[in-house]
Amino acid sequence: MSSRSHLLNDRTAEHYRRSLTYGVERVAAKLAGAERPFTGVSPAELAPTVSAVDLEKPLGTAREALDELERVYLRDAVYFHHPRYLAHLNCPVVIPAVLGEAVIAAVNSSLDTWDQSAGGTLIERRLIEWTAQRIGFDTAADGIFTSGGSQSNLQALLLAREETCRLVRKNSETALTTPQILPGLRILTSECSHFSIEKAAVLLGLGPEAVLSIPCDEQRRMRIDALTEQLARCERAEETVMAVVATAGTTDFGSIDPLPAIADLCERTGTWLHVDAAYGCGLLISQRRRALLDGVERADSVTVDYHKSFFQPVSSSAVLVRDRDTLRHVTYHADYLNPARSVEQEIPNQVDKSLQTTRRFDALKLWMTLRVMGADALGELFDEVVDRAADAWRLLDADERFEVVVEPRLSTLVFRYLPGDGHPDDGTLTDRANLYAREALFASGEAIVAGTVVDGRHYLKFTLLNPETLPADIATVLDLIAAHAEQYAQQQAARHNAAHPSALSAAQAC
Repeated sequence: MSSRSHLLNDRTAEHYRRSLTYGVERVAAKLAGAERPFTGVSPAELAPTVSAVDLEKPLGTAREALDELERVYLRDAVYFHHPRYLAHLNCPVVIPAVLGEAVIAAVNSSLDTWDQSAGGTLIERRLIEWTAQRIGFDTAADGIFTSGGSQSNLQALLLAREETCRLVRKNSETALTTPQILPGLRILTSECSHFSIEKAAVLLGLGPEAVLSIPCDEQRRMRIDALTEQLARCERAEETVMAVVATAGTTDFGSIDPLPAIADLCERTGTWLHVDAAYGCGLLISQRRRALLDGVERADSVTVDYHKSFFQPVSSSAVLVRDRDTLRHVTYHADYLNPARSVEQEIPNQVDKSLQTTRRFDALKLWMTLRVMGADALGELFDEVVDRAADAWRLLDADERFEVVVEPRLSTLVFRYLPGDGHPDDGTLTDRANLYAREALFASGEAIVAGTVVDGRHYLKFTLLNPETLPADIATVLDLIAAHAEQYAQQQAARHNAAHPSALSAAQAC
């Protein structure tokens, strides 16, 4: 075939249809036949297969490429749709969104300017408007789709920085430049917030030391008394709080900071409030739990990740602002792209609001989902996974083999296996047993769970985002974890006894 025969156009439409059909059939077969979420392949096992591919010698046909893809990717991919995938904030995806993804790839719109996207621009704007209404913002709100929560948080904090610098300059008796103001800026956020807040501070020229960590209560929510104290300390030290970042759904615990009380403090002190609802945004479409997000409508900016809680393929995220005028801080004009005169002509160029220039039409996935399923049906799926987390908590709370850190508000649980009384432990054995159990479980491919550290100790974590996961699946995974952890504890006890036979003899005599 000639090189031009691979270009998607009017003459190759049939070739396009056949190629995608091959791919869809191959993936459908993998989804239907996946008996476990992972094969357990190691990097050392898979790397030689990938390295052996000669990229200078094309295979020529889609079928041959898919056969090769089976060996280098599809066979060993981690399948999030499997009910025993319980690790990270990766959701199974809904079919209307996958259909949207196929359309996006084929048409290949770029959402930076009207003359590259037309209807796509209006669809994205309509979805931003819809999301803003769900948050509780009024008609002055706006926003933009982004690549993910980290970019959304970065853009929100950039806007907060610029607004804060503007106010500092306005209230200063001397002419101050932004570089002069930056060293005195601070961001306050909870000790359980996402690491992207610190990363954003570095990218914005503030440095990690500008992020002040606010202690959390026993439910892993930001403590209002500690936030109040830190705000007062910053004022005494003549440090300017550029933003308070509240979290609506922390990555580890799913905890939701007390948004109304935080909003009260920010309103009183004139501080920008950003709510990172990358995970908790699923509550926006919940018919049973929307009240958990009360107060989010008082934020200056909000991060939402549709690819976490709306069952969308990666990537699909957005940052929303209460006042669209603040988006001017990311507006730059280029004569070849979005000249200033286009504003006067009321041409809707989305690049005027975005950190990105070329940008995918990711909004179409959510549009197709809402038009096929509707928001209520999507919200019910999110409610189901929250219900499932409650089921898992009851199982863990009743199981003496495990301890749980907090009862879940959303769909994550942090817990750990406890070796029995027959295994003396200063904490090290428990840590190592849980680390071993997670690694052994992953290597088996039977299930996948995440891990984290709480108060310096190692824990395991369930992230439940699949409505198809049943209590029986959770019980099975708990038994697998316990078996691996107990195996490790017994191995350690045998090694200890072999190294200290006299201690063993004394114990037997007793």
